[in-house]
Amino acid sequence: MSANNRPLLGITMGDPFGNGPEITVRALADRSIYDRCRPVVIGDIRSMEYAARAARKLHNIQTMLRPIRSVSDAACTYGTIDVYDMGLVKPGDIPGDPEAPRPFGLGATALGGEAAFRYVVKDIELAMAGEVDATITNALSKEAINLAGHHYSGHTEIYAEYTNASKYTMMLAHANLRVVHVSTHVSLREACERVKQARVLDVIRIANEGCKAIGIPKPRIAVAGLNPHCGENGMFGTEEIREIQPAIDAALAEGILIPEKRPTPPDTVFSKARGGWYDIVVAMYHDQGHIPLKVEGFVYNREKGCWDAVAGVNVTLGLPIIRASVDHGTGFGHAGDGRANALSLVNAIDYGIRMANARRGL
Repeated sequence: MSANNRPLLGITMGDPFGNGPEITVRALADRSIYDRCRPVVIGDIRSMEYAARAARKLHNIQTMLRPIRSVSDAACTYGTIDVYDMGLVKPGDIPGDPEAPRPFGLGATALGGEAAFRYVVKDIELAMAGEVDATITNALSKEAINLAGHHYSGHTEIYAEYTNASKYTMMLAHANLRVVHVSTHVSLREACERVKQARVLDVIRIANEGCKAIGIPKPRIAVAGLNPHCGENGMFGTEEIREIQPAIDAALAEGILIPEKRPTPPDTVFSKARGGWYDIVVAMYHDQGHIPLKVEGFVYNREKGCWDAVAGVNVTLGLPIIRASVDHGTGFGHAGDGRANALSLVNAIDYGIRMANARRGL
């Protein structure tokens, strides 16, 4: 793809005291990313300097950093990372020896939460203004942003508010396994109460359009039940009868392809999706969708004591802009020690490129 035609991606650094800076340096050490897009990091040059030092010492990654004050100043050349420097983190804010491989370790702080929040808001503003083609987010800490006075339960809710989106949902993806959610960051009791026909139908529609946005012309959708065995005709609960089935019937009437034509038992739906029966699964609540994705994408090597893979991507569907994210947390306990796995960020960048190109008709 020609240099001028590569999509421009705004990549938030995540919490400055978490694994985001290090993961970003490691991901952007891959030349093929620059062949397919123009990445710009939204964050703080001070945190990125520590991460680049650790990457040189521990992994021999010889990446240079270039602070910029405007996206238009970005060169987007392999070997140099353009950092849209927000100037929020000062040298004295980062503890430890500047030459040490592990200079972080603060955990959740108000400063880290404020910085991570403002990186996200800036990235959204750039996308809404058309200055970037897609936004990619590293992990932030929900505790930290709340310590900073920003009372959101995660990225998804921040994006919804700052883009004025009213109907949206989270999609998790790893390889051919994709999941969207009727509810996410609420208690299990509240999640059950949120299984209503109107919301289930909205999420089915969003899933259908989301698959089309990544190049699946006629998506095959499965809708998980809420109760064991989908309630066994009301023996174990009636949500499938009262709320989920009417939503499925309405979606089928609109021409949306739901091969089963009824809720699929949640204990088998993900195995079927992994086997290629469906392109996406509508899950009823957070852990129903997250657990199978993370069992599939997160692989821990017990002998080596590290993660061989932390794969998967989190995409917010229903927004006027593109947002793809890593599917893991800030890793405060290991930030800067060289063990952070960049695969999930690479996956998110891949999705951002794919969706940006589809939106531009490429």
